[in-house]
Amino acid sequence: MKKLPEVKEVDRRICALLQRDARLPLREIARQVGLSVPAVREHIRRLEAEGVIQGYFTKLNPKAFGYDIAAFVFVFVESSVHYAEFLARCKRRPEILECHAITGEASHLLKVRTYDTASLEQLLAEIQRWPGVRRTLTSLVLSTHVESFAFPIR
Repeated sequence: MKKLPEVKEVDRRICALLQRDARLPLREIARQVGLSVPAVREHIRRLEAEGVIQGYFTKLNPKAFGYDIAAFVFVFVESSVHYAEFLARCKRRPEILECHAITGEASHLLKVRTYDTASLEQLLAEIQRWPGVRRTLTSLVLSTHVESFAFPIR
């Protein structure tokens, strides 16, 4: 993994503004951080090239597209020998939104979205057939009170 550069104070301020609103006009960012628009544009290009800014996205309501089920799946992969294939398979399944290597009894935690319980059951059955997967433990989300990709920038 490429080592990330130290993020300067002005870049932190730019990132904090973009994290709050990725559609904020460059002139507004420039006004708030005290730089010219071309200077802000150059800072953002550099932050993107360095991998500090990893992308921009639109947050959609999954239920508007029929994804009524959200779940967290603890996966127990029996050996690290299987991790690479497990991760490759996770990346190929669009229902798997996140995959984290974790501590504890399970080796991985998945965040998944499916249309209904039947499609969740199919996804779980498939995951359970993957090489090295010993078992899964699933928790359905009843409601979500906090969901954000933003984190405090100091």
